[in-house]
Amino acid sequence: MSNVLSDEEIERGLPDGWERDDDEIRRVYEFSDYLDGIAFAANVGEVADEEFHHPEIRIGYQEVEVRFTTHEADGITESDLRLADLVNDEF
Repeated sequence: MSNVLSDEEIERGLPDGWERDDDEIRRVYEFSDYLDGIAFAANVGEVADEEFHHPEIRIGYQEVEVRFTTHEADGITESDLRLADLVNDEF
């Protein structure tokens, strides 16, 4: 099981565009077209499935919100930060 990161480790490791929200990290990605957001969410799902670390994804009209936490650890771990980086690569 992964260890929960300290507040300082989380702040240092947050990828561009991500923010902390209690025991999760989140980012909202904006799109000019609904179907672009759907395609992005599908790509995120594929990456997450390959890494076996699944986010919460909320799809809106022109935005997609992605949230990570490690449920088994009850907080934010290195896996969450690494996956957030991979999601940024998909954008």
